[in-house]
Amino acid sequence: MPKSTQGKAINAKSSPAPRAPVPAAPTSAATGSALSPKAIVAARTAAAAPIKPSPTVAVKAKTSAQKLGFKTNEFVVYPAHGVGQIIAIETQEVAGFSLELFVVSFIKDKMTLKVPTSKVATVGMRKLAETEVVDKALSTLSGRARVKRTMWSRRAQEYEAKINSGDLVTIAEVVRDLYRSDTQPEQSYSERQLYEAALDRMAREVAAVRKLLDSESLKLIESFLQKGPRRGGPKGDSEADASDDASDDEGEEDDVEERAA
Repeated sequence: MPKSTQGKAINAKSSPAPRAPVPAAPTSAATGSALSPKAIVAARTAAAAPIKPSPTVAVKAKTSAQKLGFKTNEFVVYPAHGVGQIIAIETQEVAGFSLELFVVSFIKDKMTLKVPTSKVATVGMRKLAETEVVDKALSTLSGRARVKRTMWSRRAQEYEAKINSGDLVTIAEVVRDLYRSDTQPEQSYSERQLYEAALDRMAREVAAVRKLLDSESLKLIESFLQKGPRRGGPKGDSEADASDDASDDEGEEDDVEERAA
């Protein structure tokens, strides 16, 4: 074999086989640098995996509940339902987000309510009234009842709004205005319902603040009501009758229908 041919054969054996072209690695839009295959696989895995709350989120949620000043086993007032007790503070996952809840139990109503900690101010949930506020509410019961000269349906709405306000003094005003002694005219059905609702709300909070039984709290409220200037006297009866007679015909018709029911 000629030397030139032999050299070509040797070069053909030693030269590597041609390789397929390798596609360029994707680059990061933010940095413009190429990512390694491991980085690409890790990024795809992270994008497909569900988002889980980090421990930091849970710690912040717990801290926020502590800043609100509420704690487990504490009695609180929820305006729409009255006095309840916080039996737990739970954290639930909702749409990938951590939501902290106060679990409030209303034993007498056999009801449990879950209130998001972020909505406490919005719904008006508060701590029990201070002793000074309770004293003011009780003294309000001894004042003169104020009955507006409007139709009963409008007054009933105002009374209901006061009851659901959650303010103890405002609720005491409803109890005072709707109270009837034995010597006064009998209440209509709707008046009685509103009076009992306001009385129950007030009695529960007074009992919780003063560490009394419900029956003892009711007796205490009744004693303050009896001190009022309109309770039991002929002058008080005439004032109450005159105020009721000033209502519109529509209000009087409502009262007649309610008494018949």
